Amino acid sequence: MKRKIILTALVAAFAFDMAAQRISAKHEVIDCGSVLYEQPVTAKFELRNKGNELIIDTVRTSCGCAIASYPRGSIMKGDNFTVEVTYDARQLGHFEKEVAVYSNASDKPFYLKMKGVVVDKLIDFTGKYDYTIGSVRTDNNNIEFDDVNVGDMPIQKIHIINSGSESVSPVVMHLPDYLTASVSPTTIAPGHTGVATITLNSLKLRDYGLTQSSVYLGMYPGDKVSADKEISVSAVLLPGFRNMSETQKHNAPVIKLSSETLDLGTFGDKDDKSGTIIIENNGKSRLDIRSMQMFTTGLKVKLNKSKLRPGESAKLKITAYKKQLKSARSKPRVLMITNDPAKPKVVIHVKVK
Repeated sequence: MKRKIILTALVAAFAFDMAAQRISAKHEVIDCGSVLYEQPVTAKFELRNKGNELIIDTVRTSCGCAIASYPRGSIMKGDNFTVEVTYDARQLGHFEKEVAVYSNASDKPFYLKMKGVVVDKLIDFTGKYDYTIGSVRTDNNNIEFDDVNVGDMPIQKIHIINSGSESVSPVVMHLPDYLTASVSPTTIAPGHTGVATITLNSLKLRDYGLTQSSVYLGMYPGDKVSADKEISVSAVLLPGFRNMSETQKHNAPVIKLSSETLDLGTFGDKDDKSGTIIIENNGKSRLDIRSMQMFTTGLKVKLNKSKLRPGESAKLKITAYKKQLKSARSKPRVLMITNDPAKPKVVIHVKVK
C-alpha cells in the first residue's frame, strides 16, 4: 500500500512538473533578412508562459557580438513576454546566433535563434508588385521550374511588399514533399519588403514531364488557406540521356514539328477554336511521345499516334476553350516529353484571343 502511494505521488509530481513549466514562442527562429554592415539589428522573440509562475534566471547568446535583454521579475501563468537580442553586424556574410533562455521552467534552456546576412549595400527590388495575396502584394503568383534534370535543386523567389497597416509574418503553407520554402525577414512591417524562397528537390518528383501543385502564402503561422492566397507551382522534369553512347545518339529519333506555335486567331462568337500540328520522325529509330500535358486549363489535345517509326508522321489536334482560358494564370502551352535526346522536351505555344 505504501509503495502504491509513493508511486502515485511520484507520477503526480512528474505530471505537475510537466504541466507547470512550459514556455512557447511565436517564432523560435527569427530571420532578420539583409542587414547593413555595422548597423545593429534587434530580434524580438515573443514568448508565452503556459505553466506556473516563471522566473528567467539568465539569457545567454552564442557569442559576445549579440546582447540579450529579458524580463527580470516574475511572469505569471498565461502572460506574454519578450526577449530581445541585438546583433552588432560587424562581420559581412551570413550569421546565425543561438539564444539560450535559462529559467525555473526546466533544468535545460529554451533555445531560440536569430539569423540573417550582413551586407555592405542594400539592393532594392526594382520590379512591380502586381499581385495581391492576402494583405500583401507580390511580383508573381505563378512559379515555374523549367528544364529540371534529376538531382537538380533549383530555387525561385517571390518578392513581397506589405501594403497593409499591420506587420505580417508570412509563411508558405501546404507544401508538397518536393518543395521547401522560407520567408525573409520573418516579420515584415507595413511598407517594408521581403522575399519568399521556394526550393525544388527534383529527386522527389515522381514522373518525368509536368508536375503541378498549389501552395498558399499565409500572413502568419496557422493562417487559413483561401483562394486569394494561392500560388501555382509547376515543374518540368527531363528524362536523362547522359549514358547514351555516340552510336546511340547517331541512331536516335529526331522529332520535327510543322510549328511550335499554334495561332488560332480570335474566338469571336465561338466558344472554342481548334488547330493541328504535324509531328514527324526524321531520325533512325522509333520516336516515342511519352507524355503530353497542358500547363493550363482550357486546352484539349488529341494525338492519333504516339509511336512513330522513322519517316512516319502524326497529327496533334489542339482545342482551346474561351471560358476556361479566361481564368488561366499562365500562357496556354502543350508539353510533350519524348525520347529524342536532342529534344526531350517540346513546348507548343497556343495563341488565341
